[in-house]
Amino acid sequence: MKRIQTTATWLAIRLALGVLGLHCISAHAATPLVIVAAEDVYGNVARSLGGPHVSVTSILTNPDQDPHLFEVSPSVARAVAGAAIVVSNGIGYDPWMAALVAATLAHGSPPRSILVVADLVGRHAGDNPHLWYDPVTMPSYARALAAQLSRQDPANAVDYAARLAQVLATIAPVAVRVAALKSRYAGTPVTATEPVFGAMASALGLDMHNQRFQLAVMNDTEPAVSDIAMMEQDLRLGRVRLLFFNSQATDSAAQRLRAVAQRAGIPVVGVTETEPHGLDYTQWMLADLDAVDHALDRPRGHP
Repeated sequence: MKRIQTTATWLAIRLALGVLGLHCISAHAATPLVIVAAEDVYGNVARSLGGPHVSVTSILTNPDQDPHLFEVSPSVARAVAGAAIVVSNGIGYDPWMAALVAATLAHGSPPRSILVVADLVGRHAGDNPHLWYDPVTMPSYARALAAQLSRQDPANAVDYAARLAQVLATIAPVAVRVAALKSRYAGTPVTATEPVFGAMASALGLDMHNQRFQLAVMNDTEPAVSDIAMMEQDLRLGRVRLLFFNSQATDSAAQRLRAVAQRAGIPVVGVTETEPHGLDYTQWMLADLDAVDHALDRPRGHP
């Protein structure tokens, strides 16, 4: 993940609000409850939890697009202005959302409930922001959102509780699969072009190499020459068993590392920051975990 330019974000928000003006929708007058989620992974869970009682808009939804190139538009500003509940990832991944909420409030939009997923799971600035790859994140988020829905719409609290139970049951296979793979592959050396899959790799007990390199890429800074050399040596010499590759945010350096891995016979597992088309959260996570299993359950040198 590369950090979004703060100045550009604020400029885009000001332009969007200039088009929006003061004609904001009441955040609490409409039925069903309006939820706006910065990322589709959170919006889709909200849709499952709320059912017919909510109307959900997700902003980052395209798995074929680099999410770091997102620019705030008037339609996004209108959606946030009319939301009863706003959901964001936090810790620097979607700074435009907090800025947009503050700006719409300043322009006359009614107060709304804000759920920052990073706060729900105790993450702070500097932590890996790709929270959906941590197996504890989605159950924590689902419980918090169900509780918030019940507070704002107590007439349907029983239905929200029932839907929460269904969502948690649907997500449960992810933790089961993680435990099974951890028992087989804990301690296995791996690496990545950036730390998108980092939380899941940690949950699996994998030995993640080249973390300084990955953090530099995530923060849109040039990795140290020594870190680049170490990364390439790990791949060329087969000191790692697989390379995680961000399929959505690639540049020439990442492409070159993938080529180095492929020439060395090291499997490459593509991961994304947005739910793939046609998959829900559980299917997405299980597909990635299956790819890890397939990559590691084979002799070295056979990608």
